[in-house]
Amino acid sequence: MPLRFLASLLSILLLAGAGLPENAPVPESKPVTAEPDQGAKVATPQEKPDVKPEVIPAVKPEEKLQAKKDEKAPAGEENPVDPKPATVQPAPEPEPVLTIEPEDEKEHSACLADLKAIGAIFKEEPRIDDGKGCGIDKPLTLSTVLPGIALKPEGKMRCETALELARWTKDAVLPAAKVALESEGELTTINQASSYICRLRNNAKTGKISEHARGNAIDIASFTFKNGKSIEIQPRDEDSTLAGAFQRAVTATGCLYFETVLDPGSDEAHENHLHFDVIERKGGYRYCR
Repeated sequence: MPLRFLASLLSILLLAGAGLPENAPVPESKPVTAEPDQGAKVATPQEKPDVKPEVIPAVKPEEKLQAKKDEKAPAGEENPVDPKPATVQPAPEPEPVLTIEPEDEKEHSACLADLKAIGAIFKEEPRIDDGKGCGIDKPLTLSTVLPGIALKPEGKMRCETALELARWTKDAVLPAAKVALESEGELTTINQASSYICRLRNNAKTGKISEHARGNAIDIASFTFKNGKSIEIQPRDEDSTLAGAFQRAVTATGCLYFETVLDPGSDEAHENHLHFDVIERKGGYRYCR
C-alpha cells in the first residue's frame, strides 16, 4: 500500500510539471451559427434596388417667413397678407354752418327810400329761410326797375341788389341804348334769368353756395325795346354791330355798380346771360370778367 501510494503521488507531480508551451498558438473561436430547422427554407438574400438620394429643394428666406405665418393663421381662413403700415387720415374739416346774414334796420330803411325815389316798384316780403344758408333776412319782390321799364319775370332779392340794378339801368343801360339802338325805340323790359334761388354756384352739386341763394345776385338774359326787338346776351367779343357794342358797354359799366360781373366770355355757364352780384369783398375788391 505505501509503495503504491508513493508511486501514484510521484506520477501526479510529474504530470503537473509538464505544462503547455508558453507561446503555443491559441485556436480562433468560431461564431456560433444557429442551424435551421430541418425542412425549413433558407431565405435567399435579395439584391437591394438602386435608390437615388432625395433632392431637397432649397427654401428661400421669404418662403420660410410665409410658412411661419401660415402656421399661425387660423384654420379655415386664408393666409393673411402682410398688412401695409396704416396711414393716418386727417379728420375731415367740419362743414361751415351757413346762416342768413341779418340786415341792419337803418341801412335797409335807407335803401328802401332810395329805391322808391328812383321810381322802382316793389313789394316787401316776409323773411325767407330755406335752410343750408339759403334765404334773405329782409327780401322784396321787384317788378319795375324804373318807370316804364319792367323786370320780367319779377324777382325776389335784397334791397341793395334791386337798387344797384335800378342805378345801373338809369346811368349806363339807357344812355348806351339811346346811342346804339335808338332806332329800336325806348327800352321797355329787362328780362332776367335768375334772381333768388337756393342753389350752389353754377348749379353744381358740390362747392360754395351761390350769391343767388342769399338774394345778392341777378342774371340778365336780354333787353326788349318798344318795337318788340330783343337784344339777347351772347358771346359778342368779336361782334362789330351796334348790338355788340351795346352789350360790351353795359357789361363794362356793370362793374361800377356790382362787385361781381360775369359775361359770356367768362365760362360756359354764363354764355347766355350777365351775372351781377353785390357780394362784399375785403378792401372793396371787384371781380369783372
